[in-house]
Amino acid sequence: MTGRNEETRGTASPMVEAIGVRKSYGNVEVLSGVDFVANAGEVTCILGPSGGGKSTFLRCINHLERIDGGALYVDGELVGYRRQGNRLYEMKERETAERRSRIGMVFQQFNLFAHMTVLTNAIDPQVRVKGRPVQEARRRAEELLERVGLAEKRDMYPRQLSGGQQQRAAIARALAMDPDLMLFDEPTSALDPELVGEVLAVMKDLARSGMTMIVVTHEMSFAREVADRVAFFDGGLLVESGAPGEFFSNPRTERARAFLRRVM
Repeated sequence: MTGRNEETRGTASPMVEAIGVRKSYGNVEVLSGVDFVANAGEVTCILGPSGGGKSTFLRCINHLERIDGGALYVDGELVGYRRQGNRLYEMKERETAERRSRIGMVFQQFNLFAHMTVLTNAIDPQVRVKGRPVQEARRRAEELLERVGLAEKRDMYPRQLSGGQQQRAAIARALAMDPDLMLFDEPTSALDPELVGEVLAVMKDLARSGMTMIVVTHEMSFAREVADRVAFFDGGLLVESGAPGEFFSNPRTERARAFLRRVM
């Protein structure tokens, strides 16, 4: 199996579009003019060596990092900025937070609130950010914990869970906000090998449901099986992208071929 939707690829509208995106830290340019498209309803896996700009680009998508050049759009709207005439103005934090609430993000570290139970972790952002009544938020949280296989752990605290369970709780918390887009930043990299599968299983279920997902990952088998499109980053550039079957069997660039020789 080499991708879940090859027959429909290209028919969806863009959910994320980057045009010439640049990002620097001091004198070090981390993103050097990235052009990128991820379509609605599809899974895009971002691959590449460490230091290639993958995680930075993901954080730029929801304005956790400010870009230094170019433009980023999510669902047709600029990320973090509004255009007036020919100039861009950064949004106020409240406006940015409202747009960011439509984008779920799961990090390498689980970032759960240690003083809250698993259930409360999934309830709290719904109430505080979306303004949902507590009982409605609780029903949604319970439904999602059931979906990720944590219904019986709902009253436990993060410290009482395994790494895989914590990451699944983090996914449930992100989904509780009913996002249009899910971003995953190497969600299995901090896990013991035997726990990786349970997190990937939840992500595969999300993919089957049609969730738009952008996943920075080093799990090549996941990318090959689940992705609709693979994007290979190196040196702050999107070097090549395409269907997973094409990328893994016949990469177009020497940089991608060298990377695959090291990791496959």
